[in-house]
Amino acid sequence: MAIAVDTAIAATVDTLPKLLRAQYQKYGDKKVAMRKKEFGIWNEYTWKDSYQHVRRVSLGLVSIGLKPGDVVAIVGDSDPQWFWAEYATQAAGGIAVGMYVDAHFTEIKYLLSHSEAKFVFAKDQEQVDKVLEVKGDLPALQKVIYWEAKGLWYYDLPFLMSWEELEGLGKKYDEEHPAAFDENIDRTKPDDIAVLCYTSGTTRATEDGIAKQKGVMLSHGFLITNASAWHEVDPWFDNDVWLSFVPPAWGAEQITGIAGCLLSGTEVNFPEEPETVTENIREVGPQILFMGARLWENYASLTQSKNNDTTRLKRWLFNTFLRVGYRRADLKFQGKRPSIIERGLFSIADWLVFRPLRDKLGMLRLRSGFQAGSSLSADTLKFFHAIGVNLKQLYGLTEGGVFCFHTDDDIDPETVGRPIHMDWVRISPQGEILLTGPLRSKGYYKDPEATRELIDSEGWLHTGDSGHINEKGHLVFYDRIKEMVELSSGRKFAPSYIEGKLRFSPYVKDVMVMGGPDKPFVSAMVNIDFENVSDWAEEHRINYTTFVDLSQKEQVYDLILKDMERVNRYLPDEMKVRKFVNLHKEFDPDEAELTRSRKLRRKFVENRYADVIGAIYGGKEGFDIEAPVKYRDGRTGIIKTTIRVKSVV
Repeated sequence: MAIAVDTAIAATVDTLPKLLRAQYQKYGDKKVAMRKKEFGIWNEYTWKDSYQHVRRVSLGLVSIGLKPGDVVAIVGDSDPQWFWAEYATQAAGGIAVGMYVDAHFTEIKYLLSHSEAKFVFAKDQEQVDKVLEVKGDLPALQKVIYWEAKGLWYYDLPFLMSWEELEGLGKKYDEEHPAAFDENIDRTKPDDIAVLCYTSGTTRATEDGIAKQKGVMLSHGFLITNASAWHEVDPWFDNDVWLSFVPPAWGAEQITGIAGCLLSGTEVNFPEEPETVTENIREVGPQILFMGARLWENYASLTQSKNNDTTRLKRWLFNTFLRVGYRRADLKFQGKRPSIIERGLFSIADWLVFRPLRDKLGMLRLRSGFQAGSSLSADTLKFFHAIGVNLKQLYGLTEGGVFCFHTDDDIDPETVGRPIHMDWVRISPQGEILLTGPLRSKGYYKDPEATRELIDSEGWLHTGDSGHINEKGHLVFYDRIKEMVELSSGRKFAPSYIEGKLRFSPYVKDVMVMGGPDKPFVSAMVNIDFENVSDWAEEHRINYTTFVDLSQKEQVYDLILKDMERVNRYLPDEMKVRKFVNLHKEFDPDEAELTRSRKLRRKFVENRYADVIGAIYGGKEGFDIEAPVKYRDGRTGIIKTTIRVKSVV
């Protein structure tokens, strides 16, 4: 029988290593803890397997010099080795720090230098090479350990070590000191720093494009308390399946995959490759699915795009029954029971259209879907409920933990849910969301001044977010306070609200909405979704050569114009988008235009595209542009093209 969090375990363990040991003692070889797909085969690891890997790696680290309080960095895709490396570090009293797999070597240098990492776990040759590129500037770094040897067989460097070598050292150390691992675990405390999660750096990009990010100190108690709070609102069970593809460098995956699955005994699955996530989600069929807003929007966009490409009959069926689905969603949001006739229609719609669709999306067994990280448009949330996916929003931040949730019987698409405890959330006179209580982090690593700015003398954490509590007790999230924009008329608006509605389009991959005290109207810079727009162009026999060429076609501008007009219908006159451009390139985290979690670095983008913005507000119909482009290998290039400016009536 499936069970939720074991209250006996939850009451007696207070750190992640203690929790791992308790679950190993409970499940041993009787239950699978992790599965990883490699070369088309799902490899299984029981709780005993995971525990033994962690034991050997942890003692291996101790044998090469890891001391309590030392920092160990990890860079790579979400794999069992990432989880084991983190648990192993923490079992020895160390602190883990995650780095995004697509981080540029200059970002790697900053993070390793700031954290003073003593050891690095790197997945493969690509990640090892990034570390080697900057190792000469990192005096604290002693060893680099890799877990995929392909391409590294002939690297003869004394500080480079394979995963297997480290485990071998750990096994030998264990034979000589059989009590050491348990003694190390017993010394861990809930207030110990378990992991450093570096902020996205949306407002701290430097001239060289590298964000001076702050390291948020997350304790064992923080991770376990937040996971427990989540499970109380939305229980997880030990026969549930979780697919870990969100980078563990993000605080959300630390609470869910790293701590949450450990606490509940949920099986963690890892995709074969980042490119196979969609396919692997369908294979695994998870009961719980957590994705950022951009990924949910991509799924909605892809579904609509595929519908546009199908036969007339299938398109008619989908569009007809989608209206039925929206009726079901509206009744659910209003807390009303459908009539007998409506329930019959819902069943027919589900049988003919929505159940097969959820199966293709890998969401047939999904009990709860969650999103966090940025604002999700109400349109996207309503769409998923219309097709029978129980998508819920939550509100939290790395510094403050998870504070608000939608529950199954209390979903409002315009909010991020009800606070777990009303006394822990309040709105300042300036409209800022403030948090307090046991779910907060310990502040910023090596930055007491920033920590004092974050948490005031009364213990309230200043989120920097704007919002209010509505009459139902739900939190309405607007945007970052710094990103609320005032027009020349004095009217303020939240760009992310309009951006979310525009990204609901299958043809818009990304967008930045603009305004300002010196600007009389709202405008937008759009990244077209190249895959969907190119399919549309081929269907309509529109010739093109490259992304740049396609983005500037008059027919493509007319296509995006329809979405601008659709969104404008829901906006007051002062907030309507009056002009837009299709950019010649996508926003790119490698060029510091986006964070690694794909949030816009708005100020940086405004400065970079000042000429584009000037042309929009200068009354031009088009202009020539030369733009620098930075490639992943560090090279730069120049793109030359003519950008159109399109007016929205």
